[in-house]
Amino acid sequence: MKPRSLVLQSPTSLKLTTGCETLDECLHGGFPCDSLTEIVAESGCGKTQLCLQLSLSAQLPISNGGLDGSALYLHSEFPFPLRRLHQLSRSFNLSNPSIYADHNDNPCDHVFVQNVHSVDHLFDIMPKINAFVKNSKTRLPLKLIVLDSVAALFRSEFDNTPSDLRKRASCFFKISGKLKQLANRFGLAVVITNQVTDFVESSGWLSGLRVGNLRCLYSSGRRVVPALGLAWANCVNSRVFISRSDDTVCQERREDDDESGSSLVSRRALRRFDIVFSPYLPACSCEFLITREGICGVR
Repeated sequence: MKPRSLVLQSPTSLKLTTGCETLDECLHGGFPCDSLTEIVAESGCGKTQLCLQLSLSAQLPISNGGLDGSALYLHSEFPFPLRRLHQLSRSFNLSNPSIYADHNDNPCDHVFVQNVHSVDHLFDIMPKINAFVKNSKTRLPLKLIVLDSVAALFRSEFDNTPSDLRKRASCFFKISGKLKQLANRFGLAVVITNQVTDFVESSGWLSGLRVGNLRCLYSSGRRVVPALGLAWANCVNSRVFISRSDDTVCQERREDDDESGSSLVSRRALRRFDIVFSPYLPACSCEFLITREGICGVR
């Protein structure tokens, strides 16, 4: 089989819709199950927004692009955006009332949040996650695991020494290996967020090494690189990159409680979504906005 045939061949596993048609087109249907997908972006670009939206979209029926399941949200960036989750949940419930009409629950009841303080803490709860997936008695079985973010776990635990770098790389493979095992065993979608750091020119040839479809990554007008380096890049199956530009889009929105019929015009920052590498996706990009209702694609 030729390499191009591998790219054109879609995976047989289910895919989880992002809740945005524009992003779904770029992803050929959504984020795949049985796989680790990494979202790389600087702070404030929309990584967490997308993960919250995925946690709700997982509850959709399979026929609507969901997984008919619940989500486990492993959160290492404090505090957890509970208020935003409730806001998205209300919009999601209004759009999909049939899922909850016959049950005394709401979308937030199917998003399980677990704080993760360190790498050791993550390893400690891994067996519990395995037991939770296997023996869960919730109405919707667990079908999505989100780790937001992996970079926060390594922010201060390791020094920049050869021995610590080896230990860190070993932790990378242990974390990804356990998550891949869960994904493959139970047919889960696993989404991991990662931060970026500023690109610094150096004499080392690895500093400017191209990984994936994009020669360079830019966000907010500066060149950046994914955190955790090449060792971590080899641990994930797919990587997408979200960047922010200075461009804005004007949106007119009518207030629900305004009887006069007046509307407000707001300016929203434009984000760009890129496929960096994937075993089944070609290079692709699209643009989107973050609204009160969630992520909205821009044509």
